[in-house]
Order: sequence, then C-alpha cells, then structure tokens
Amino acid sequence: MLDRRRSGGNRPSTNPASAVRLPKRGRMSAMNRRTLLQSIPALALLGQAFSADAQTSTAVYELRIYHASEGKLAELLTRFRDHTTRLFERHGMKNVAYWTPTDDPQKGNTLIYILAHPSRDAATANWKAFQDDPEWQAVRDKSEASGKLVEKVDSTFMVLTDFSPRL
Repeated sequence: MLDRRRSGGNRPSTNPASAVRLPKRGRMSAMNRRTLLQSIPALALLGQAFSADAQTSTAVYELRIYHASEGKLAELLTRFRDHTTRLFERHGMKNVAYWTPTDDPQKGNTLIYILAHPSRDAATANWKAFQDDPEWQAVRDKSEASGKLVEKVDSTFMVLTDFSPRL
C-alpha cells in the first residue's frame, strides 16, 4: 500500500495499519454486510441463552414415546413430517427433536420426541388447543382411515437440572 498522506508521493508505507484498506466512511463492504446479516440469528440465540428469563424459566420439556401399530410407523412419520410438527408450533409447542430407535425391539415401531412448553400449565392448554383444532382432527381422521397409527403413547414431563446445558 502506498502512503500518500505523509510523503505526498508514491512511496511504500512503513505503517502496518495502512496495509488494510478501510472502506469509505459510512459505507460497509458487501462481504462485511453479508457476514453481519448472517450472524444475526446466532446472536439472537445467544441473547436468549444468557438472558435472566432463560436461567429462571418455568419451561418444561415433554418426552413422548409413540408405539406405532404394526406396520404403521412410516405413515406416522409422514403425518408428523407433513402436518403434526407445524400444528404443534401453531399451538405453542416447540419441537426440540425427533428420533426413531436403531435397535430391536423398538426399531420399526417407535417414535420418540421432545417438545418444550413455557410451563406445565401452558402444556395442558397447548394440548387442549391442539386436540380441539379442526385441522388436526381432519389430518388424524384421514391418516387413520385404514386403521389407528398409534397403539400407545407414553408422556413424561421434565425440567432441566441445574447442571444441564441450556437447550
């Protein structure tokens, strides 16, 4: 980089800071703007993780295990993929994660998932609203036209321990 300010000429600068070309005042380069914009979602998550509300939250997590009817797991997964997860979110239930076991005897007939609710009372209200939703009722009835997809549902409500990483 040439230092024209000091010498008035085209002599190489001895100042290492002058090796970096700064944008004109008030303008941000396209690369920096893109990087900043891409960082916003991560910054929002960090803000939630370190907020006082997140540390003293009444949030509860719900572990649910669905024991699918014989040969119906694929249909159950399709219903969740195409409809149920979206309807959960509509009714205040946050989808945390979904799993299917890899080992027998649960392999091929079990869906395991975790939902987050703002509180235990909110969970009760969320489930009532979900069950009463006409769209859910139509999806359930259509998907079970050839038989029930689920034999049994196990549900366990949980809270994070004080040593648990925040989700």
